[in-house]
Amino acid sequence: MSQFFVHPTSVVDEDVVIGEGTKIWFFCHIQSGARIGARCSLGQNVNVSNNVRVGNGCKLQNNVSLYEGMELEDDVFCGPSCVFTNDLTPRAKYPKGRAGYKKTLLKRGASIGANATILCGHTIGEWAMVGAGAVVTSDVPNHALMLGVPARISGWVCECGEVLSQDLVCKKCGRRYREAPEGLEEVK
Repeated sequence: MSQFFVHPTSVVDEDVVIGEGTKIWFFCHIQSGARIGARCSLGQNVNVSNNVRVGNGCKLQNNVSLYEGMELEDDVFCGPSCVFTNDLTPRAKYPKGRAGYKKTLLKRGASIGANATILCGHTIGEWAMVGAGAVVTSDVPNHALMLGVPARISGWVCECGEVLSQDLVCKKCGRRYREAPEGLEEVK
């Protein structure tokens, strides 16, 4: 018996690793060299391209494509139809191949809203939240709430997802934060 679930309409190429408890739903394509962690959920019509890394506990909603050059750490959420790129200057007539791809890293716990666009070559910080429809054109600090086109820091979010008040204390779970070089860090 398999340790993961792949719907019969999905295609999984050779040389793919899928972790225990992961569920891959309708019409997905997992390409050669992809590595998907344990306890992930891939909704309908998800594409995970060659050599992409997806950590444990990630949730990829319907119509998400992760292109070569992407890495998701653990517990990353990608909302429906969010968009990632891997080439800043694509031309159909002059394809660059993997040598031209820019790496995009989504750090632990990051959340990307529905229909958001993340331009390649950037890092989305730990527990950051990109709002629906936002367009990210630069690195995102840890715990930043990014909204708009282009996306700008609109506030800060707790690990639990609650928007933080100005004192950087979560009203929902009580976690406390302080400013740090990479964004916010929790005060233990």
